Amino acid sequence: MSHKLTDGGHVMHVGTLARVEGEGAMHIEYRDGTVTDVQLRIYEPPRFYEAFLRGRAHTEPPDITARICGICPVAYQMSACWAVEDACGVEVLEEIRLMRRLLYCGEWIESHALHVFLLHAPDFLGYDGAVEMAADHPAVVERGLRMKKAGNDLMDTVGGRSVHPVNVKVGGFYRYPTREELRAVRPRLQRALDEALETVRLVAGFDFPDVEQPYEYLSLRAESGYPIESGSVVTSSGGAFPVRDFTKHIEEFHVAHSNALHARLDGSPDPYVVGPLARYSLNADRLSDPAREAARDAGLGDTCRNPFRSIVVRAVELVEAYHEALRIIDGWTGSGPASVPVPPRAGEGFGASEAPRGVLFHRYVLDEGGIIRDAQIVPPTSQNQPSVEADLRTMVQAWSDLDDHALQHRCEQAIRNYDPCISCATHFLDLTVDRG
Repeated sequence: MSHKLTDGGHVMHVGTLARVEGEGAMHIEYRDGTVTDVQLRIYEPPRFYEAFLRGRAHTEPPDITARICGICPVAYQMSACWAVEDACGVEVLEEIRLMRRLLYCGEWIESHALHVFLLHAPDFLGYDGAVEMAADHPAVVERGLRMKKAGNDLMDTVGGRSVHPVNVKVGGFYRYPTREELRAVRPRLQRALDEALETVRLVAGFDFPDVEQPYEYLSLRAESGYPIESGSVVTSSGGAFPVRDFTKHIEEFHVAHSNALHARLDGSPDPYVVGPLARYSLNADRLSDPAREAARDAGLGDTCRNPFRSIVVRAVELVEAYHEALRIIDGWTGSGPASVPVPPRAGEGFGASEAPRGVLFHRYVLDEGGIIRDAQIVPPTSQNQPSVEADLRTMVQAWSDLDDHALQHRCEQAIRNYDPCISCATHFLDLTVDRG
């Protein structure tokens, strides 16, 4: 909806954003080609997960935090496990790390396939949604559903079920899948890898607006391999710090128009970006050969700063996730224990992993009995909110010559570039009651 103000300005307001997870709105005011106000209004009610965790046992966060999101529950489970294990002074075995990475590949697959085919592709192909797109491009939508199902099947096999996996525990897993169970999903993953390569070629041919982001990029970087389940923090300006120092660099703050906290990096008023563009731009050299070749053929280069081309980066990350899953399955022996003991102790622990939408940080404070006394969760969508609003401000000013319908569509598409997960972001609200 767009209308004029009495002073000659314009208001563009979308009360309910489509093809994003959760409930949010877009409100933009501009006059004479200058934007005067931009708000990504996240009005989904806060869900208070950090408060729910206080007073619970140190073994409970993987099951509780998984319920924050039905699309990226593994991200919450992995970051929670790393943080609790850090607080308790425990390191898991390499086999457990590999199985965690395999489960996480399943989540990346199902989330990226959902976004690429059903949420974002309609913007580029000129459709209101996936249903309308399927009428003209049934083979494309069917391919996306097959690719997503391969990820769901992998999560089923490793996690016990594809939504809110039940096989994850602090210290590892309740059980490892057998080699036979893993090999049963291999043909579906192999076919999906071939389809992922086709998908990179498909989305690389979309028409992309010429936009470059100047923001700081932040992601994890692992000792080896592309960052998925673990790593330390790096930034595009050359910054680097261990995950346990994230609270010294990342500050959350509340804005009146959002039930999700915003975040700033190192006190800077400028936004920073997490997610596929940041991961790729800071780790392109860590991609597997098939993913690196697909990125090169798609014309991505070593970095990508066009937010509209994030759909291409996600397609490349699909190639990476399928290839990595196959690599782990082919080398899996399952000879070690599925978990290690994590006895409680007093301490503060920090964990992070790369959710499909970007870095997800967890922090827990435990007492000597392992009871959680404080909890902090910093989701990627919260970190990206300021950059979403900054993108909207820049794009409205650049494209003010478009008609209202075209400009509104371009702005909604700019939001979907980030694949925001609004339910993840509304886990907390700082409420102060003044009775004076």
